[in-house]
Amino acid sequence: MVKGPTTGEAITGISSMATRQILAGLVPEYERLSGQRVTIESIGGVAAARRVQEGEPFDVVVLAADALDRLVEAGRIDPASRVDVARSGVAVAVAAGAPRPDIGSEAAVRDAILAARSIGYSTGPSGVHLSRLFERWGIAQAIAPRIVQAPPGVPVGMLVARGEVELGFQQSSELMHVSGIDVLGPLPPEIQIVTVFSAAICMLSRQKDASWALLSFLGSPAAGPVKLRHGMEPA
Repeated sequence: MVKGPTTGEAITGISSMATRQILAGLVPEYERLSGQRVTIESIGGVAAARRVQEGEPFDVVVLAADALDRLVEAGRIDPASRVDVARSGVAVAVAAGAPRPDIGSEAAVRDAILAARSIGYSTGPSGVHLSRLFERWGIAQAIAPRIVQAPPGVPVGMLVARGEVELGFQQSSELMHVSGIDVLGPLPPEIQIVTVFSAAICMLSRQKDASWALLSFLGSPAAGPVKLRHGMEPA
């Protein structure tokens, strides 16, 4: 049994799409164990951060750690309440049944990108990382006309499945549940980026004690199996 204060009012939260599946698995379990209602909205990370930044009154927020850093600087979340929830790497996908390029090394990934008719990535941390890689490789200008950046909240895998993108990159957790694609695997270690997703209590929360109990559960060992099942690792 999860111990902690409960309230008659639901804890409200907002998260990026990257953690949508693990929260969808963990929140009902927490509600069952604690008796506390929880409602978390999952949207594009940029939009989620903006809504907290603009003062929308959520109790908790779950975002990439660097996005939470900016909300701390803006005075929108309680830095003492931060809990690391999960870690996730970037994976590569093609349409189901399409040729599967080699992605086993940095050179192989670069060659696959240069050969692809279109390359898709998100507005989140994985997209920022890829943009920097392209610059470092000296190919950013050459492939710019072939880049398709998924709109906030739209999974890159969906664009791949629809044939709008030949080679897609996104967090493993966001690709693994999309139908119509084949996930080739993670980026090789030499160019992999692992994003830590963290949770915190918003300064405007009216349910800080109940929110802290929820965050403690999200960061606990008991939550580990759900994270692994949805393509993330416990933080």
